[in-house]
Amino acid sequence: MASFNMPSLGADMEAGKLVEWLVKPGDAVKRGDIVAVVETQKGAIEIESFEEGVVEKLLAQLGETLPVGAPMAMIRSSGEVVEETEEKPREDKAASPVAPAPTAPEQVLPVSPTARPGTKDIAASPAARARAGELGLDLAMLKGSGPNGAIVLADVEAAQPSQPTPPPERQDFLAEMRNAIAAAMARSKREIPHYYVSHTIDLTRASDWLSATNAARPPEDRVLMGAVLSKAIALAASEVKPVNGHFGENGFEASDPVHLGVAIALRGGGLVAPAIMDADKLSLTALMAAMRDVTARARAGRLKSSEMSMATLTFSGLGERGVDAMAGIIVPPQVAIVTAGTPRPTALVRDGALVAAQAVTLTLAADHRVSDGRLGAKFLTAIEHHLQTPELL
Repeated sequence: MASFNMPSLGADMEAGKLVEWLVKPGDAVKRGDIVAVVETQKGAIEIESFEEGVVEKLLAQLGETLPVGAPMAMIRSSGEVVEETEEKPREDKAASPVAPAPTAPEQVLPVSPTARPGTKDIAASPAARARAGELGLDLAMLKGSGPNGAIVLADVEAAQPSQPTPPPERQDFLAEMRNAIAAAMARSKREIPHYYVSHTIDLTRASDWLSATNAARPPEDRVLMGAVLSKAIALAASEVKPVNGHFGENGFEASDPVHLGVAIALRGGGLVAPAIMDADKLSLTALMAAMRDVTARARAGRLKSSEMSMATLTFSGLGERGVDAMAGIIVPPQVAIVTAGTPRPTALVRDGALVAAQAVTLTLAADHRVSDGRLGAKFLTAIEHHLQTPELL
């Protein structure tokens, strides 16, 4: 009989509140099945089973807050026979009427609504359509500035009304999340000897290749530069092992799979970095689809426990925020994080001549217990190599 326990969903998690059971006694479960939903400082997380068998007993009550490692249910292995002496006490207890435990009100993050009916025929990017749905804007009332008059995200953002003050419950949740992030990052800086290496990379080839590739695709299938950077980072991490893995009680354990954590800013504040599994093995199209999916679910508060606990390396990009570079803080138990400034025209020397070229500055923050500046430089150089051959990503 195996115990299904409250998992750790990050270095900042001490406890979680059970808000939903998705199984009942007698149900068969496999590894990876979603069995419960737990609320943490970072939203409602779907908890997966790491055991295979039959649910024997649910130990945790809805609304109950449990520390990490606390038993939540018992799972009987397939073929395992339960002794008669184990069953009797449970039957006797069940025979006596017991008042159900009071259920705490469920707190669920708002789910991003879809676009309004009747707007499917309007040319708009997926991001613009989703954002319009969130804001309750009618796409038919907007003027597009994209190709052939298509509505892009900037058009929606420009048309949004002034943002109302979040309700007190939402403010409390965001404050709790910010406190959890602050505690985890403070611990990381205290316990991990960080070192930093930066490198500015010419994106001309990657940008030209991406523009040509996207020209033949519909807007919803186009790949963003963030996915190109993510794939290059994942491939480089598969080659330079000491940046990819976890540091625990027994020291550093390198990971063969690259489960790339992608930092996502949540609406109204807060940050999560769920993992995209085997990012180095995904095609760019599949990686872009995975990034869209995990971003939507993160902002809807419906991430999976494996996504919150299995990242082996994190990537955080500033997008179009207009900042050249930033240095990140490592997310324990990982040993490295890569951050990217805004890609922008930059003065570079190419073949002895000064040119204005699209470039990005990447900064690696890494754990000095595992690697050093020379290896960090090797890692950033490997990323650059992959970005100079974008057709091979």
